[in-house]
Amino acid sequence: MKKRKKRKFKRIYWLLIDLAIMAIVIFLLLYKPARYNPLAPSSAGLQQNQVHPYLTHDLSTQLYNGLQSGRPFDFVVMQKPLNEVIARSGWPKQAEGTNFSAPEVFFEPGRIVLMGTATTGGVDFIVTIAVEPTLSTQGLLNLKVTMVKVGALNITPLARLIAKKMYTERVSAVYVDTRTTSAKIAASLLNDKPFVPIFPFESSYVRLEKITIEQQKLTANLKQIKY
Repeated sequence: MKKRKKRKFKRIYWLLIDLAIMAIVIFLLLYKPARYNPLAPSSAGLQQNQVHPYLTHDLSTQLYNGLQSGRPFDFVVMQKPLNEVIARSGWPKQAEGTNFSAPEVFFEPGRIVLMGTATTGGVDFIVTIAVEPTLSTQGLLNLKVTMVKVGALNITPLARLIAKKMYTERVSAVYVDTRTTSAKIAASLLNDKPFVPIFPFESSYVRLEKITIEQQKLTANLKQIKY
């Protein structure tokens, strides 16, 4: 009788531990970081489908003036107006049965942090991804993903394995033009593959010579090249 009671007590004990662990994991997954406060689409003060002036009056002007100078130039992106542009970019978006919405970008020293809401099964999860852009001595750009979190739960190693598997399967299953800018960026983010940072802009090409990320500010030193 005592042995049966002891075994029953042990089962209840381990069941309580399992429930406690499950409750902690759920709490971590559903955690909402305090700084996550994405802008509503209407907060930019624009009509639906209206292009944000930060794109047309600031970023485009920087590129045009820099290209006309014929010299290397700094292209500066500020966090606050960039988030206003992002908020107006037609969210939510769907992939693999999951809705992604309310993204917010943070510029921090040496890295870019992207936060957003992933909704699946009617439950919202806040996903955080940190990327550290680096230029090698050979001038190759790598967009290394250094952190992936769901809520407060760090899943970086698992996310890297899944990302590489998805990338490999995608490339082997369908034809992918790896010469395009989007394909090179995807390979760097998902498969840790550096690339030559040359980007088209209308009839010109620019090469990234240096990138500096400070609090709320990204500065890319660009140079016009023949390509």
